[in-house]
Amino acid sequence: MKNLFNYLSFLRRQEPTFHFFILLFFMNFCSIYGQEKKQDSTKVEKLDEVLVKAVRVDAKSPITHSNVTKKEIAKRNLGQDIPMLLNFLPSVVTTSDAGAGVGYTGIRIRGVSGQSTNVTINGIPYNDAESLGTFWVNLGDFASSVESLQLQRGVGTSTNGSGAFGASINVLTDAVSKESSGEISNSFGSFNTRKHTVKFSTGLMNDHFEIAGRLSNISSDGYIDRASTDLKSYFLQGSYIDDNTLIKAITFGGSEVTYQAWNGIDAETLRDNRTFNPSGIYTDDDGNTQFYDREVDDYKQDHYQLHWNQRYNNNWSTNIGLNYTYGRGFFEQFREDDSFATYGFNELTVNGETINTTDLVRRRWLDNDFYVFNANANYKTNSLDMVFGGSFSHYDGDHFGEVIWAEFASQSDIRGRYYEGNGKKNDFSMFSKANFKLNDKIQLYGDLQVRNVNYETSGIASNLATFTVDENFVFFNPKAGITYELDQQNDLYFSYARANREPTRDDFENNETVKPEQLNDFELGWRHKKGNFSFNANGYLMLYNEQLVLTGAIDGVGNPIRTNSGESYRAGIELEAVISVTPQLTLQPNMAVSANRNRETVVSLNGELINLGATDISFSPNIVAANAIVFQPIKSLQMSLLSKFVGEQFMSNTENPDSKLDSFFVNDFNITYTLETNKLFKSIVFTGLVNNILNEKYVANGYFGSFDFEDNTSPTGTTTGFFSGFYPQATTNFLVGMTLNF
Repeated sequence: MKNLFNYLSFLRRQEPTFHFFILLFFMNFCSIYGQEKKQDSTKVEKLDEVLVKAVRVDAKSPITHSNVTKKEIAKRNLGQDIPMLLNFLPSVVTTSDAGAGVGYTGIRIRGVSGQSTNVTINGIPYNDAESLGTFWVNLGDFASSVESLQLQRGVGTSTNGSGAFGASINVLTDAVSKESSGEISNSFGSFNTRKHTVKFSTGLMNDHFEIAGRLSNISSDGYIDRASTDLKSYFLQGSYIDDNTLIKAITFGGSEVTYQAWNGIDAETLRDNRTFNPSGIYTDDDGNTQFYDREVDDYKQDHYQLHWNQRYNNNWSTNIGLNYTYGRGFFEQFREDDSFATYGFNELTVNGETINTTDLVRRRWLDNDFYVFNANANYKTNSLDMVFGGSFSHYDGDHFGEVIWAEFASQSDIRGRYYEGNGKKNDFSMFSKANFKLNDKIQLYGDLQVRNVNYETSGIASNLATFTVDENFVFFNPKAGITYELDQQNDLYFSYARANREPTRDDFENNETVKPEQLNDFELGWRHKKGNFSFNANGYLMLYNEQLVLTGAIDGVGNPIRTNSGESYRAGIELEAVISVTPQLTLQPNMAVSANRNRETVVSLNGELINLGATDISFSPNIVAANAIVFQPIKSLQMSLLSKFVGEQFMSNTENPDSKLDSFFVNDFNITYTLETNKLFKSIVFTGLVNNILNEKYVANGYFGSFDFEDNTSPTGTTTGFFSGFYPQATTNFLVGMTLNF
């Protein structure tokens, strides 16, 4: 295993040309040993879907879920991140640091943060192993390489990687294409936003081989001042396929340089100058306000995946997946009058004056390697569909800081590190899940998973304190459910699922006594489909113990701070429908009504512990609703009015009025027109998107915290103060694009 790690570490340092020759070697190897058999295109599709079979559910499973196809994504894929493209699904709330959906974006599902949403790509965990967060900004324009996506709400089915505590999102990348194709896509819009994409596929060569790829560049100035984004990404896959075998070698990744906008603004600035960005602000020697031009996040991430799907007969098939991810980068900050003690500097005496503060520029680095091995087998008969297997991942990440410039550098060395630490995490899980058709009416679902997590840290954290964690967790996650078919148009389902999850690195750093969290999830639903009309309704009850909820505060790098909340619950009803009013007009409404409560909240106010009793969980609106009015007068033209309502929510668990985010109602307009041609291009697709057409000035995210300061007039000698920050979202803005297909 050590030799394998060393070899993969060698691969990561090679140039892209080297990766291309490795891919060609793989294709030549397959051509030597391939079988010359004519391939049925329907089997191509089925073998591609095996990549995600272990983490997905089908239409009859008692799991609440939504499916999104490549065609649906393409209608609004003009440069915004994947969370923004999922904005109109049930119980989803999205936000953007830069305000316009490009750069750092976030998603909450049923009020649960992105840290608690499990994300896999072709069955490979994508969540960061230490923070458990998902940073779509590292994969710019990844939506252009997505074949399909399934969002499961609640615990869902057993998956690979961190536990799902509100939802899971599993992504399947581009399927093998039978026909050769090419695509050139360009879009432009508000805030100098641009997206340029080139895609190609050779189609099946010799009936067995395909090479496909994509290059993309996205840039934007952002709605918020200086919140610029520069994203470069790639996707390349080589595939071999015959009647019973699919082998895919995939590499994808990207680089991002994003000007920081995570500080937010206070309430007064929100009223007077909502696009103001305090990041990088400082005062020069003449007393003038300046902004540091490199207050950026600069990160690169490369992924290498190898998948082998084998079908042995009509009953048995297997899937093996290998992954290596290499991530490295930093965020850079100008710091004004920082204390020497923050960096371990010694005091200086200059012209008889003691110097213990300095202006400086620092970088905080991450350099990490992530290895994954997945294996599963599928046994299928007319009445039984069973999948069993396991996953092992190893993460090794270095954290260190550098001062790259200082007005007074004290005893610091060139390229010296003022802190340096390491985190290692091993995650091993085994599962067995099955759908059993008891008779024509009843289908049973069972799912058992055991997960072992070991997390160790060493070295010095950014606060120059020793940071040592050595924790081992063993979690047992059972799930069961039943689906009852009333008739061909109606299904009822009920399921129970248990989930456990470990704390993040930041949780350990902010609270040494942090505990893992547990969730019992009950789902009851009804699915109805008749012709072009469908209706889904489900109720859920999510009972948490020691749920790690957002306090509303953030740390020094913009990460949200969480705390165990004891017992809490989320209960709600989700409704969604597709209504064909006429052959040309369709309505697609959905609504979620919920209660999200901490059973007891104890806080420190003015030096005293106060029990606030039951309170709302932070960032959990009671109402989230959406609707799409889709009008297609002719086959080539489609227009959609997309509406989203999010009820008021608190940014803290104390229900402090100053932490409230107002409700908002936002409407977007989307239009696509396809021009078929028999000349150079197969088709030309024109796309337009106007976001927030009613010019709503709204805030979808923020933070809120408290601090104690000395106050001699207070009986306790201290008084509690509060601080808050808001992330304004863009007013009316637009994106237009043109795609040439050939």
